[in-house]
Formats: sequence, C-alpha cells, structure tokens
Amino acid sequence: MYNYHFAFASQSFFLDQEPIEEILRERTQYYNSCKKEIDFWFVLNPHFLSSLDDKFNYSDNNQSFAAIVSLDKQFIQWLKLRLVFVYTGSFSSQSVFLPS
Repeated sequence: MYNYHFAFASQSFFLDQEPIEEILRERTQYYNSCKKEIDFWFVLNPHFLSSLDDKFNYSDNNQSFAAIVSLDKQFIQWLKLRLVFVYTGSFSSQSVFLPS
C-alpha cells in the first residue's frame, strides 16, 4: 500500500502567484545530489480530488486545480508552511501513482 500526500490549489496560484517551478527545481536538484529517486509530481487537473472526502471545497467548475503529490509527508507539510494558501491531504493506493 502506498501512502500519498498532496498539496493542492488553483492552477493560477501555483503557476502565476508562487515560484513553484523554482521550488520543484531545487527539490529535484537536491534529490539528484543525494541520489534519491524522485517521489513527487506536479499534476494539472488532478482527477483524484473527486474521489476524496467532501472536506475540500473544490467544486468550483470554473477553476482549474493543480496538485503536488508526494510519498514524503514532511515535504508536503513544508510546502503548506511555505505556500500557506494550499489545501493538504492524503490518500492510500495499492498501485503507484500515475499522474493524469
């Protein structure tokens, strides 16, 4: 069983208001320097949100969402502290996460 953790917000927030590209690039460089396998993904219009509890208010059909999904809970917690205006959560899956 795989436990995934995520931070999601509007695509506009991630792509226009925050330096998410820089954050993920630095994280990738860190993983490469440590010879650690990449365990996070940036996903546009994540379909898994529709299968989660209703505790997330993402029902605005006029807005596109994006998510950062990771196996590393601490990374997602750090993102929440760094970005503030994101929702976080987790889900379990028996298969490897394949972004769509």
